[in-house]
Amino acid sequence: MSGLQLKSIMQKNGIVGAGGAGFPSYGKLTDGASLLVINAIECEPLMYTDYTLVKEKLADIVAGAQAIMEFGHIPNAILAIKAYRAKTLGLTDGQSLAEGVRVKTVPNVYPMGDEINLIYQTTGRLIKPGNLPISQGVIVYNAETVFNTRAAIRDDKPVIEKWLTVGGDIPQAYVVRVPVGMRISDVLKAVKVTVPEHYVMFDGGPSMGTIKNPASDVVVKTTKALLIVPDSIPAVVNKQRTVEENLRLAASVCCQCTRCTEMCPRHLLGYPLEPHKMVRATLSAAQETPELIRNASLCCSCDICGTFACCQGISPMMVIKEYKKILAKNRIKYIAGPDETFTPNPDRENRMLTSGKWKEMLGVSRFDKHPTYIPEKLRADKVEIRMSQHIGAPSVPCVEVGDTVTEGQMIANAGNGLSVPQYASIGGRVTFVDPTRIIIEAQDA
Repeated sequence: MSGLQLKSIMQKNGIVGAGGAGFPSYGKLTDGASLLVINAIECEPLMYTDYTLVKEKLADIVAGAQAIMEFGHIPNAILAIKAYRAKTLGLTDGQSLAEGVRVKTVPNVYPMGDEINLIYQTTGRLIKPGNLPISQGVIVYNAETVFNTRAAIRDDKPVIEKWLTVGGDIPQAYVVRVPVGMRISDVLKAVKVTVPEHYVMFDGGPSMGTIKNPASDVVVKTTKALLIVPDSIPAVVNKQRTVEENLRLAASVCCQCTRCTEMCPRHLLGYPLEPHKMVRATLSAAQETPELIRNASLCCSCDICGTFACCQGISPMMVIKEYKKILAKNRIKYIAGPDETFTPNPDRENRMLTSGKWKEMLGVSRFDKHPTYIPEKLRADKVEIRMSQHIGAPSVPCVEVGDTVTEGQMIANAGNGLSVPQYASIGGRVTFVDPTRIIIEAQDA
């Protein structure tokens, strides 16, 4: 099998990044890679999805990595994992897992899961601002993505299930497997968890995740965790400020102390990103002259600048998010030239934020508990498969209302350009179709 065939298998089976934005995995596979990084870091607090996957399915992850290495002609791979978690799993730094595949441990700091920071920490290779990891011969896949690739190659199995953590301020945390498209309310009901009044639910971690409505939202391919937390903690309060409030704070109370810049993980790598200057800029000036804020495209949205660094309660990250919208509209981003050089700050290691301190700042330390793994996949009577679970063109439905589908059957073709198809995660009858979603109800529901 060639690399081109592997790309076809990845696309055909709907494999996308299992965390983050959901970039179609076949789009990353290209010639010139010398290292595959399997990202099992989980730098966000309260999340144990990849940890559990490594614990329960390490052999499959390694087999998936070997397949990617073989067909992509990649000589080496590392399983990147936090040192303390590696220890609990009986893994050691440098340990060989298979020919060409070894363990690489990293310190327990945030946001080590960010692939730019991860690549530098594990390899010493610095990805120039705006460049892709392949520019330094690296491809990064999440551990679950590699696991899904193994299933696609071995069993021709598309992505129809999701591993995720159910945690937060609940008596017991869980790691479960669920059908893609399962209603979040049904997931919570299955593990006897409710969202009380004055609580919210994060889809993802409390730092970079988004607040979702458990009554109407569903599990998608990028869902890594469902975390139930009080709405009074800093992690929630900071996210619930309006755009206007953030911009007003930025314009009125910033003292230009530069602490946000001094703690910025990307700035510490030598990137020309200075959050304090982003705060000083005005929205009107950015709209009139987008080139002024080009460097905003380098932000990884970790929010250290706001939740940890700022003494005035400003979130430079939220300001930068507005600037990113302007840049996207104007198709502008910062891309370093071939002759530009960048040098990480010599104090980087001393300024890295420990995960323990980050949990305290977010107000979630007391909710961190080791989860119970439920090996049986949860049953769904109804699923809603969304057409935009990935970066790129939406999938295009190829079934109609009234059709009977089987589990694993293709129900939407890949769109034009960068895209992947979608599959039925349960067998049943199609009860709703539009360009954005397909609803399937089990026949025996």
